[in-house]
Amino acid sequence: MSEYVVLYKEGVSPDSAHRAVRSAGGSIVRENTDVGVATVRSDNPGFLHAAMRERALDGAARNRVIGEAPKTPKKKAANVERTVGTKSRAALAGKPSKNKEPLADLQWDMKQIHATADGSYKKEPGDKRVLVGVLDTGVDGDHPDIAPNFNRKLSRNFTTDIPTDANGAEVDGPCEFKSCVDPNDWDDNDHGTHVASTIASPRNGLGMAGVAPNVSIVNIRVGQDSGYFFLQPTVDGLTYAAKNGIDVVNMSYYVDPWLYNCANNPADKPEDQLEQRTIITAVQRALDFAHERNVTLISAAGNEQVDYTKTNVDTTSPDFASEPGETPYERTVPASCVSMPTEGEHVIPISATGPSTRKSYYSSYGNGYVAVAAPGGDKVDTTDQRPDDRAGIWAAYPERLAKARGELNADGTPKTPNIIRSCKGDKCAYYQSIQGTSMASPHAVGVAALIVSRYGHRDRDGGLTLDPRVVEGILRGTATVKDCPDPRSFEYVWYTQQDGKWVKHTSTQTCEGSKGQNGFFGSGIVDALNAVRR
Repeated sequence: MSEYVVLYKEGVSPDSAHRAVRSAGGSIVRENTDVGVATVRSDNPGFLHAAMRERALDGAARNRVIGEAPKTPKKKAANVERTVGTKSRAALAGKPSKNKEPLADLQWDMKQIHATADGSYKKEPGDKRVLVGVLDTGVDGDHPDIAPNFNRKLSRNFTTDIPTDANGAEVDGPCEFKSCVDPNDWDDNDHGTHVASTIASPRNGLGMAGVAPNVSIVNIRVGQDSGYFFLQPTVDGLTYAAKNGIDVVNMSYYVDPWLYNCANNPADKPEDQLEQRTIITAVQRALDFAHERNVTLISAAGNEQVDYTKTNVDTTSPDFASEPGETPYERTVPASCVSMPTEGEHVIPISATGPSTRKSYYSSYGNGYVAVAAPGGDKVDTTDQRPDDRAGIWAAYPERLAKARGELNADGTPKTPNIIRSCKGDKCAYYQSIQGTSMASPHAVGVAALIVSRYGHRDRDGGLTLDPRVVEGILRGTATVKDCPDPRSFEYVWYTQQDGKWVKHTSTQTCEGSKGQNGFFGSGIVDALNAVRR
């Protein structure tokens, strides 16, 4: 029995689509009628070809396998964007100074965009009625620096844990819960928790605050424990956001298994071309559905160090084995191939900056692709070009994961330099430093949430709402303009330790465009204070 995601033809009735699925030899196990996407199981080895002969169907793709819950729990290493440094302090407590959170001095990122006690917090800290959807690996809703702003009632999990792939390789590992479906306040990866914290950690005298410390966080989980993000959960998460009053969503991922989706790349087999076309169309339908219902869509620009407006080489796709023997292969991808959702219509892609405000060495870019830039961390944006955790982005880290990964001493203090602790009375919380465009995107999302808080109007349910086109206009129009480097072909140099020795790395990346609009920074670096000071 194999599983597929099927795309209905637009305008076709559900009954007609259902008959077509049955005629092709499939049975529907999950359906999203808002955009016409269904998960289908079939024991017909020729299901894909049979489905494409049905007039009521517009696309089909192999889906990931579904696992069962083993009896043993798992311990899983994080799968996030990281460069571990050596110079940060492993444990910090402390009392907040006037108007500042205890760890605020570590937040160079918030200073860069003026999301501080003397900046945007004073002018507009955000409104609880503004709902921000975190489409990610989950959110630890019990983290002390997330819980006050966590909307448990609206949060949902659209994923099922996958123990192994079709080749038998571990994906999520053993399920923690019998159903293989985690609770809606759970994060086994830590990526989603970090993102949520950057957006909206509250000002509560513990740890640090996010960009919009008074808005509400909604966990819309679409990512696996392992960090994979598949088509059906993405579509379901976006339509859920649209139907439940979510104002802004953060999407720091691409839809697996293809980093770039090409409609007719001769390097791909016909069934792989079909799969990629299905992903493009299905995700775009969901993005359109959300945009039309006033959801501002913000996404990470990617960490491949490449210009998305040029021809590139992809060596990582497909990154998930949905059938035995499937492995990544090298292929040339023209600029017409798209990474979804970040290159979808109505999406605002965010590149990353480091402490010096340079574009981060890993951040992908492209003139006409990047909308704006935001702090994402750059741990080698240092005087000696060696990794330093202080140049990453600090945000909330689930204590449960720190314990399971053996990162804490017996007294609760961290063992590793990229984790810190903050305590208020007998309540302690943990934070970690990581980097990536995944960390840049939530800074822009936080600013967008402030824009809705400041300029939004009441919706029918008593919340606030604002046209995404207006949000994007203010986000771009109030960004701090930043020109391309001189020379425009900028050579990044950094060092990493391998086998006890420092190894030099270089990457030359070219910025195209003008001071007001270019491939590294788009319209500029977002600014929380400028965005709300009108």
